[in-house]
Amino acid sequence: MERVRYERDGSLGRITLNRPDKLNAIDDDLPTELAAAVEEADADAAVRVIVLSGAGKAFCSGYDLERYAEAPGPNPGVQEMPWDPVIDYRLMNRNTQLFMSLWRSLTPVICKVHGFAVAGGSDIALCADLVVMAEDARIGYPPSRVWGCPTTAMWVYRVGMEQAKRMLFTGDTIDGVEAARIGLVAEAVPAADLDERVERIAARIAGVPANQLAMMKLMVNQAYESMGLAQTQRLATFFDGVARHSPEGVAFKQRAEEVGWKRAVAERDA
Repeated sequence: MERVRYERDGSLGRITLNRPDKLNAIDDDLPTELAAAVEEADADAAVRVIVLSGAGKAFCSGYDLERYAEAPGPNPGVQEMPWDPVIDYRLMNRNTQLFMSLWRSLTPVICKVHGFAVAGGSDIALCADLVVMAEDARIGYPPSRVWGCPTTAMWVYRVGMEQAKRMLFTGDTIDGVEAARIGLVAEAVPAADLDERVERIAARIAGVPANQLAMMKLMVNQAYESMGLAQTQRLATFFDGVARHSPEGVAFKQRAEEVGWKRAVAERDA
């Protein structure tokens, strides 16, 4: 695997998103490699905790907009008109289910966020069981302004109606301190202490029998699944395709082709 690294370190399975030159942006292959790493860790009886992190300056910058927005013409995420919503749904549902391997894993997953986890990067992070952020890290879903809908829909289930609407109506990002305050993540610590804090939590969890950990995770997860998680994700995944092929979504793609995605994003978010 090139885009995701995996290694076992005692009782820990360490999964690292590994496109640091692209701020670990999601391309066609990263979701598949992520799920493969989760499967390997979850199948290893010696692994009690999975620690998910990102190489380089950030956890994950979302989907690779150089690949999907800036490049001229259609691509796997943007069809020519008229577009076929089922083709798009097949693609994005596949990615959503690969991200959700973190949720389905019987082994607990701690996600360590530094730099930022935005857009599709927040989709990945929020599928983990616990998220620990650096206080100065940023998390959010800016594509809710134009060009996206969070396919894992975890905002709804982690922070409730008011805060989910606040985040998705604005597309704002928040720092780790605010994310912890509203209950989006487990806690936030100074950036210099992030590694140590995650290691301490992981070591504490690793002292519990694997079968006990699996039972606790299954019990909590089923409560949210009973609340309609799968149905919400299905709707969100369809809406994600609609957002990219709406008049505003098409205009954003055209603007990104003309001036580059960084300027197009800046204009969108302004």
